[in-house]
Amino acid sequence: MKTHTITAAQLAARICGVAAAILFTNGLTFEAQAQQQKQDSVRTLDELIISTTRVDNKAPLTTSTLNRQQLEEQKIAVSLPYMLELEPSVVVSGENGPLGEHNMRIRGVDASRINVNINGITLNDAESQEVFWYNIPNLGGMAQSLQLQRGVGASVGGSASLGGAMNLQTLNASAAPYGNIHFGYGSWNTMTYGLSAGTGILKNGLSFDMAYSGQNTDGFVRNAKANQHSLFLGAGHYGERSVLKAIFIMGYQKTGITWNGALADSLDKDPRYSAEGLYYDKDGNMHYYDNQTDNYNQRHYQLYYSLMATDNLTLNAAFDFTHGDGYYEEYGDDEKPYKKYHLYALNGASTSDFIRRREMFNSAYTGTLSLHYTEQFINLDFGANFLYYDGNHFGNVIWAQDSMSLEGTTFLPIAENNPYEWYRNKGSKGDNTVYVKTNVELSDRTNIYADLQMRAVDYTISGIESKFQQMDYNEDYLFFNPKLGLNYLADGNRRFYAVAGLTSREPRRADIKDALAREDTIKAETMLDIELGFQLPGQRFTFNANAYAMLYRDQMTPSGGLSESGYALMENVANSYRIGLELEGGYRFNSMLSFDANLTLSRNRILNYTFTDFTDGDNTLQTFTQNTDLALSPSIIGAAMATFTPVKNLKLQLVGKYVGKQYGDNTSREVYAIDPYFLLNLRASYTFSFAGKSELELQGSVNNLLNRKYRLYAWSEDWEEGWDDVNNVPLDYQHHIYYFQQPGINFMLRAIYRF
Repeated sequence: MKTHTITAAQLAARICGVAAAILFTNGLTFEAQAQQQKQDSVRTLDELIISTTRVDNKAPLTTSTLNRQQLEEQKIAVSLPYMLELEPSVVVSGENGPLGEHNMRIRGVDASRINVNINGITLNDAESQEVFWYNIPNLGGMAQSLQLQRGVGASVGGSASLGGAMNLQTLNASAAPYGNIHFGYGSWNTMTYGLSAGTGILKNGLSFDMAYSGQNTDGFVRNAKANQHSLFLGAGHYGERSVLKAIFIMGYQKTGITWNGALADSLDKDPRYSAEGLYYDKDGNMHYYDNQTDNYNQRHYQLYYSLMATDNLTLNAAFDFTHGDGYYEEYGDDEKPYKKYHLYALNGASTSDFIRRREMFNSAYTGTLSLHYTEQFINLDFGANFLYYDGNHFGNVIWAQDSMSLEGTTFLPIAENNPYEWYRNKGSKGDNTVYVKTNVELSDRTNIYADLQMRAVDYTISGIESKFQQMDYNEDYLFFNPKLGLNYLADGNRRFYAVAGLTSREPRRADIKDALAREDTIKAETMLDIELGFQLPGQRFTFNANAYAMLYRDQMTPSGGLSESGYALMENVANSYRIGLELEGGYRFNSMLSFDANLTLSRNRILNYTFTDFTDGDNTLQTFTQNTDLALSPSIIGAAMATFTPVKNLKLQLVGKYVGKQYGDNTSREVYAIDPYFLLNLRASYTFSFAGKSELELQGSVNNLLNRKYRLYAWSEDWEEGWDDVNNVPLDYQHHIYYFQQPGINFMLRAIYRF
């Protein structure tokens, strides 16, 4: 006989209802039971909003889900990527260790190919297709739960998921009022602080929630200072079968630019060295410009409505308006006025110093509609996502050392309140998605999953770029992304699954700009992902295994270089693949001791890649065609955590992370290899409980406990050294690689008071 399929939210509600009944029979009051039922109802309504973007354990996808408690335990990490670095196949790197700008990769795939959404609304920037985590520093603190999908991922709107997808659910309303305050202090004068509070569900069905967080640091690397703030405001009305929510999210950041890294020789002398803002005055004295910074403001205005029309049918609608504006401010030392800015120095100087801002002003409008239908043996989802993006990019000179002119005779006043604009271009993008997903039970143990998505993208760029390059680009893309899978539950909750999916993605703005400068083309990339998995959940022992094959056509992968705005330069490679095995498991020895670990073994290769190489100091070039490793894709990634709870409320954790050897570019040249590294961290927490359900939790972490000295890849380039004017050839060639020096042992302390 076929069973009735229920969602994870419904199952949770039923379990909580049974638990409440048991507690009631043991002497709890009817009021407490009613409070629990109220919370269950609120949770169910809140989860309606994410019902079409999340998957449960009957979907044959490779997922990890973190609830609010698990996210809270990880908040000793200062950013969301570092809260997730212990998940399988995840590698997180930073220009300044755990502070400032971060980059998260899943299975070697960069952030521009990881779909991130909040309550089903895409968070990825439409042009860069990335999420810049430091723009909203406390994103994890705003989340009620988070689901990480590795591989092709379930269909949602926005940027395609060629490496994975991250679905965040923002804070839910609670049944009762709450509040908490937190403060942290750590290495390099790092301070984190914030508060969150909520009214609970009022008698009229209204609720209000807020969360604020701030962070300041001097940074490990010189000029890696940061001043970051975020604010979450939520208001909701909960009816018997509907919920209406309005959400405001604000992120502000001012961080020192460090994206260029430094040469090994410089870091050997001073591990904190950074040349950002370095200039020389007319007497040859060295100085640093103090405001060499990245500045950005981002605001999200969101409105959600969900209606449980019947016990089987749920309707969702949402609208989001996102606005961002900001700039990079940089000091230009000894630059040629006309070549750089089309200006003339009135005193005839061939070079001068400038302060410039590369600015952007963008807006995005997103609307989503979805329908979730559940019947006896079928789940069905229809969804549509509509996005329009408008982005302006322009550059202003706000100071010049010498008097400047546009034509060589008339003085042009230049100041911060009277800037000179030397370029401007605009990008507009339409990104529209429709999809249908279904999960059908073929028997009590077997269900089949199908996901069909159609995505249409229209992207236009016009205007002049910073090097006076004409930006004329218009391209339409139409992608059909199907997925098909099978899920089987054996005796004892053992789960087997298989899924295959196809997805494609358009180039980023930076890729297009670079290709236009080379008078080249950049293609859309396509991936076929095949996954086979096994899961064995249990009370004391858990084990998961997942094998994947990600097969690419025209994959966009880092070429090793860096743009002037800090983006990794990308290139298409015709045929490539990522094949791997992910293993994870845990064992609870007793109530005091548990152990969890995961390991990814993979092979990430380009077929028949052609590149040119040489011997340093030589002017002879050789061309090679061979199978090479994909850039920044380690073949071994592992993590392990031992948790010890010797007494109630005290938790000690020893955490290890290993990242294997990888290469900075796609050539597998040892000169551009990045050494493997292993980090060991120690975490501790103790909670004091007080009357009235208030509590104080103290957290502490010591990172890089073994004080490992290691460096991560920044960028590289093969340069000509000297020129033979007689024969018009380079004298020789040199390999150059820039690194991000990582900090040694460091600490963070944090106190959270909940009431």
